[in-house]
Amino acid sequence: MASASTLFNLPIGDLRTVALIAIDMQRDFCSPGGYADTAGLDVARLAQPIRQIERLLAAARQRGVMVVHTREGHKPDLSDCPPEKMARSLRAGAAIGSAGPLGRLLVRGEYGHDFVDALQPLPGEWVVDKPGYGAFHNTALEMGLRARGIRQLVLCGVTTEVCVHSTLREAVDRGYACSVVSDATAASNPALQEPALAMVEVEGGIFGSVYSTDDILAHWSAAV
Repeated sequence: MASASTLFNLPIGDLRTVALIAIDMQRDFCSPGGYADTAGLDVARLAQPIRQIERLLAAARQRGVMVVHTREGHKPDLSDCPPEKMARSLRAGAAIGSAGPLGRLLVRGEYGHDFVDALQPLPGEWVVDKPGYGAFHNTALEMGLRARGIRQLVLCGVTTEVCVHSTLREAVDRGYACSVVSDATAASNPALQEPALAMVEVEGGIFGSVYSTDDILAHWSAAV
């Protein structure tokens, strides 16, 4: 893990070109009764990054860093849910669109689809609703980032090995410099967390860099 002094390849004072992307911190993934809980995942583990993401959001808001929140989910008629994704959810025992304690699983507009209380967006912050694992797939994310002159992405959220990694790889292929916040992410299986993070920095940082929340906050503080 690199030091905060080498955090970005951008001028230290230019946080206008940085976006913080909080990925899928939804009740469906982090709360009892949601999709992940129904699929047998440890939602207490997936909720662990909440405190660190709160810190990142507070600092980003204070320092003018663009904030993006993503939500995975589908239209109520499930017309944007590919058959193979539906089949996979059935195999997991948590069929997308089926009824649960928090509403229909992974369906837009349901209580479970929305963000956990602690990480609700502020007015004016961008919410990207995505039908896939990666945040660029079938969304306007790239258009919005380009319009703002964003060149560096700081990624946090869940799950490390699926939606965080999918978004990371999409972003790298589009030319963004990326950082993953190690203690502000969580894997569905604890055995997957460290390998998922280790993949980021192979081959001289093929997918970017990995930092702690404290690293990111120290860099942002120095940029003021």
